Amino acid sequence: MSKIKGIYAAGMTVLNTDLSLNVKKTILHSEKIIEQGCHGVAIFGSTGQAQLLSISEKIDLLNKLSLSNYKKNFLIGTGLNSLGEIINMMKIALSLGFNKFLIMPPAYYKYGDGEVINFYTKIVEANPDSELILYNFEKLCGYKFSLDCIKELVKRFPDQIIGVKDSSYNLFENLKLENFSVLPGSELKLLEGLELGCSGIISATCNVTAILARKVYDDFLLGNEQEYNKKLCKVRSSFDKYNLISSLHTYYSQKEEIYKNILPPLSLLNKNEEKNLMETLNGLNFSTSSTLAA
Repeated sequence: MSKIKGIYAAGMTVLNTDLSLNVKKTILHSEKIIEQGCHGVAIFGSTGQAQLLSISEKIDLLNKLSLSNYKKNFLIGTGLNSLGEIINMMKIALSLGFNKFLIMPPAYYKYGDGEVINFYTKIVEANPDSELILYNFEKLCGYKFSLDCIKELVKRFPDQIIGVKDSSYNLFENLKLENFSVLPGSELKLLEGLELGCSGIISATCNVTAILARKVYDDFLLGNEQEYNKKLCKVRSSFDKYNLISSLHTYYSQKEEIYKNILPPLSLLNKNEEKNLMETLNGLNFSTSSTLAA
């Protein structure tokens, strides 16, 4: 039985005008999209600008997040390259009652399957009470998981290596392991993935598609006709034309100015891109509060 399944958002980070982390707003944002339909939210992933946040800010947020009524719905990322810092951040999260983590291999350096197996072995040995979702995204870290690598990790650590977020899309069609969850990184793969035996998705744009994505997921489980998948895919494709962090912050800033705050070197969409995105979404009759409209 899968240990993680459903619709998960790669959570956004809300910043103050001085670009410090607004802990309260970030948590409220994640709680809101859980209430809209997400089964959970991954904190400190790439969408949350995690590589650009300070460790002290992350620890502050984890302390406050541990008080959330939705505590069990959160996956914790680290946004770190250092093995030692990853292990220490996980120990802090574990001490606060979090045990599920979304961890990507380090960026910049070149390595292969053997080195990746060693990397995760060190993490599991240091934190044996943790459960890890591997993060497969070659575009960001330079490494793409192979089927053999994941099979070996699951063989060694069946209780700790529980799933993979597949944003390189080389796994979700062919990886079939008992008690192991495969979650593609896009709504475009949600229905196809479910039909192939995947467990759901972890997606940046679930920050805006929570209601719609959950409807597609629930309809699949119930055997209902799929009325909303086409619209869901069109919404995702609209955001895919741009940097996802930029487009999500631009979208949310239409209603709340605070979302305009974004950490350099990232930026909002330019005026033409913003206009085109909003016109496309309006043409789809899309909004976060009424995504099931025709």
